[in-house]
Amino acid sequence: MLKRLLGKTPIDVWVIKQVDTDLLHLCGRATLEAKPSRKAVLAALEGGHFSGPVKMATGGVVLNARLFAALVPVEALQLLPDGQARWQGRDWSIAQVPQRCWTFQGRLTVQPNPAAGPHALVSSEDVTDIRQRVEGTTPRRPGEVVFRAENANEDDPLLAPKHDPSRGPRLGAGREWRRDGD
Repeated sequence: MLKRLLGKTPIDVWVIKQVDTDLLHLCGRATLEAKPSRKAVLAALEGGHFSGPVKMATGGVVLNARLFAALVPVEALQLLPDGQARWQGRDWSIAQVPQRCWTFQGRLTVQPNPAAGPHALVSSEDVTDIRQRVEGTTPRRPGEVVFRAENANEDDPLLAPKHDPSRGPRLGAGREWRRDGD
């Protein structure tokens, strides 16, 4: 009771990882410390410039607020049936963000989650950019195989072992093929 009077009661929020056109990538609930005061934290949330620790309800992990697109007081976001939510005066579809994506700093993509119901969506990391960069450095198409002679790279000075004369005779020195056939 004393904490409530002094304004130090933690603030319950919904954690939104990413906001798309009609979709919210929702991590779940969390609490924020009411420092310096509850009123100051609520004002920062309203202005979209809260910075500080976010204690996730699931697992109690503490993360930095900069990892998320929005932190919304619980009263400001209403969960609706069929994977929907009402926030900022409009309805949104919801995609559940798994814990492994909470710290991911790239874009998220969404896919159906049949295990959670017919309208359920789950977020995952969008690795399209990474895949394009990897494919851009590889001159071959997927599944293409390049054949070459068995020892084609043996004369490559970058691949051939170098002999350092200061380390003594080369291993196998004097055992080269003899030309006389013996």
